[in-house]
Amino acid sequence: MQKISFYHTAFVNYLEATIQVKEPASLYDPIHYILDLGGKRLRPLLTLMTADAFDGDYKHAMNAALSIEIFHNFSLIHDDIMDDAPLRRGKPTVHEKWDVNTGILSGDAMLIMAYQLFEFYDPKTFQDLAKLFSKTALEVCEGQQYDMDFETRDDVSIPEYLKMVECKTAVLVGAAMKMGAIVAGASKEDQDHVYEFGRLLGIAFQLQDDYLDAFGDPETFGKQVGGDIIENKKTYLFLKAVEFSNGDDQLQLEHLFGINPSDATDKIETAKQIFQTSGSADATRQEIENYTKMAFEVLDELSIPEDKKDMLKHFGNDLMNRRV
Repeated sequence: MQKISFYHTAFVNYLEATIQVKEPASLYDPIHYILDLGGKRLRPLLTLMTADAFDGDYKHAMNAALSIEIFHNFSLIHDDIMDDAPLRRGKPTVHEKWDVNTGILSGDAMLIMAYQLFEFYDPKTFQDLAKLFSKTALEVCEGQQYDMDFETRDDVSIPEYLKMVECKTAVLVGAAMKMGAIVAGASKEDQDHVYEFGRLLGIAFQLQDDYLDAFGDPETFGKQVGGDIIENKKTYLFLKAVEFSNGDDQLQLEHLFGINPSDATDKIETAKQIFQTSGSADATRQEIENYTKMAFEVLDELSIPEDKKDMLKHFGNDLMNRRV
């Protein structure tokens, strides 16, 4: 396996060469815009790394990796519309830069483009990739609906929240890795194990993202810090704070997450203070470590050399220690 930077450079070069300028510009310019914003490219890198780990040609996995990246960014466009988010990766969101209708239609086009990329594979691989992709895409929609439903509920449980995280985020990470294994011709057992590694890592990743949403550096985070608090999202931080807090703090949290002030500065700072003093922030960091550890334990089940397992573990450690 190569260094992570190698796969990143190779993927970005392939993306830029493959996604061509087309007409009408009003449909395709927003697609180029969201894809050019960059980001971590986590999911496609995992596709390429996994293909390589199972002795496949990472180049042969490029279209599967690009499909995952296009789908992920399609979901971001639509999520940002539903959340009315002003920023994505430090830049205006698509619906802010253009308009809502453009965001919806360009996002729809991206979903179709993602499916088209499977046409480059042989029939059996096409079938396996498309079946996994369809299942995963539907689960992501389910996760987004759970997320929206939770905003207006005051009885969300920790298991419900983790189920939402699994659907909205973790299954796509798992699918990205399984696609790499499918393209490489790995055994069904290895495909399932590597999916589970990605799923667990994906839950840890989302918990870390939730933590950084509250406590990340505004200069490096790329999104609006405190956005989840503004949107009254019942994150792990919030749920643990309610569980750990005394009666007064519980009431204050419930009040804060039931209002939408025009200036949310005080709301954000008060919520963050309760997250810290209640022990919720520490509990969230501990849960991130727990899921990361469980993911690494699954690596022991993979029939790949130890040095390749170490590369995947190194990637996971870097991901969980990120500040953006």
